[in-house]
Amino acid sequence: MKIRHLSMMTCAAIVFAGPALANEELLKLEKDPSQWVMPTGDYSDHRYSTLKQITAANVKELRPVWTFSTGVLRGHEGGPLIIGDVMYVHTPFPNKVFALDLNDSGKIIWSYEPKQDPNVIGVMCCDTVNRGVAYGDGMIFLDQADATLVALDAKTGKLVWSQKNGDASKGETGTSAPFVVKDKVLVGISGGEFGVQGRLTAYDMKTGKLAWKAYSEGPDDQILFDPEKTTNLGKPVGKNSSLATWQGDQWKTGGGATWGWYSYDPELNLIYYGSGNPSTWNPSQRPGDNKWSMTIFARNPDTGVAKWVYQMTPHDEWDYDGINEMILADIPVKGKPTKALVHFDRNGFGYTLDRTNGALLVAEKYDPAVNWATHVDMATGRPEVVSQYSTQAGGPDHNTKGVCPAALGSKDEQPAAFAPQTGLFYVPTNHVCMDYEPFKVSYTAGQPYVGATLSMFPPKGQTNLGNFIAWDAGTGKIVWSDPEPFSVWSGALATAGDVVFYGTLEGYLKAVDMKTGKELYKFKTPSGIIGNVTTYEHGGKQYIAILSGVGGWAGIGMAAGLNGDTDGLGAVGAYKSLSNYTQLGGVLTVFALP
Repeated sequence: MKIRHLSMMTCAAIVFAGPALANEELLKLEKDPSQWVMPTGDYSDHRYSTLKQITAANVKELRPVWTFSTGVLRGHEGGPLIIGDVMYVHTPFPNKVFALDLNDSGKIIWSYEPKQDPNVIGVMCCDTVNRGVAYGDGMIFLDQADATLVALDAKTGKLVWSQKNGDASKGETGTSAPFVVKDKVLVGISGGEFGVQGRLTAYDMKTGKLAWKAYSEGPDDQILFDPEKTTNLGKPVGKNSSLATWQGDQWKTGGGATWGWYSYDPELNLIYYGSGNPSTWNPSQRPGDNKWSMTIFARNPDTGVAKWVYQMTPHDEWDYDGINEMILADIPVKGKPTKALVHFDRNGFGYTLDRTNGALLVAEKYDPAVNWATHVDMATGRPEVVSQYSTQAGGPDHNTKGVCPAALGSKDEQPAAFAPQTGLFYVPTNHVCMDYEPFKVSYTAGQPYVGATLSMFPPKGQTNLGNFIAWDAGTGKIVWSDPEPFSVWSGALATAGDVVFYGTLEGYLKAVDMKTGKELYKFKTPSGIIGNVTTYEHGGKQYIAILSGVGGWAGIGMAAGLNGDTDGLGAVGAYKSLSNYTQLGGVLTVFALP
């Protein structure tokens, strides 16, 4: 096996690299378009490649050249890493990892399958997914379903170290892709539907030793806030800003899980990520803003201390998790050059903030169906809620009807892409509404802590459940929109060849013209796609790789064998016809030009 890096000199440096140099390694590797060294492509979460062998003119000639079955049937989110001549492929539970030799038709170099208690499946919300592995300093990092973070030798697959990051018996599970920054591995936690206390944790990359832990809600020493220096919309948050917004000790089971994506600005030395829904889903049981759930965090990766925060959906009443990716792009915002952070939230608003200080610059709806709020007040940052769609207004057991978006959000975790040549963002979206009926629920560790019954459907008078859009984050406007019969649950990929790729729940890999949205190519893979499109170059040829394997929240009915319309937290009914178009099966498909 050969792991090819930038040069033989770079390889030698990596062998003897200390933690600080390991960060330099990734900063160099992310600029090499022949490789794909992070789950989102680079630290900025652009999901963009400068490769341009495949173009808008020739993409119609794309053909599958090899495939690989993972042997697992649940939902396959995330995508492979390509480090030199090796591809690293992951699976949902039981969280297998395969190292495949690109010089030998994808031959398996090594495989890893952890021994986990299968009971963890019962405490994984919305399928047994995993969003990928991370690479750093000659190791592959995996966040297992049972909330165990492991480091594997990239050459041999042997376990280097293992660290327990959570307690599955309390509903704490691992579904996110780890994130390597400097000498640390960052990992989130899942379990908002089980009343976890959400957090982001940093471990020493070489040893697995705990470096810091930052909770989403709680006292300042737990959430790592400096009350005088941590800001919200330019003002200090003040002492114990989270505690003041929870009743009693509810923050201890307050949710705010961190199962999404992470980004990093090396110049500002800040990491960015979002927190999820507050627990329970019954809003009348948790009065207050429930800070800092549904929040964008900017933290120092060395200490974990937050520089600034912004809460998108105070006192969430709809399960609009804020965990979606934070894309860092230098773009003009209303004509002014800006170090921007762009975030497409579950609540249906596309946010553009100044990533240096958290100033709110743009907040506009990226799906016209969004109706739960009229707009975001730019002075306070708060959404103006429409009382008709408040799920608390009628109290428990009142069914609030026709709320858009559904709890799935106008976009879930499926990451968008950014193309510098157009300055546009390419966004996979859901076009789904819901009826939402809260009910009283009590907390028991390890048991569901939801407290709401949902049903989902397309917006009134429409049949499509998804759109793939191009978005101008400087003005907050949709440039073009392509309707899809089902939600677009695949991560997008933009390329220098002026092509954008994405996958569909029926199983199609699609390529569209990034300027117009015109469909240029499609190929139906063996199963529905909820994975993220990846590209790399090997032997002078550009390849496109995609994991298919239907599942996730949208496909939970098929993945878990559920049939009731309100099963799967409301998703089963909306996607019932999906089984007419695809079936289960985890397969990696790799494409190239003839």
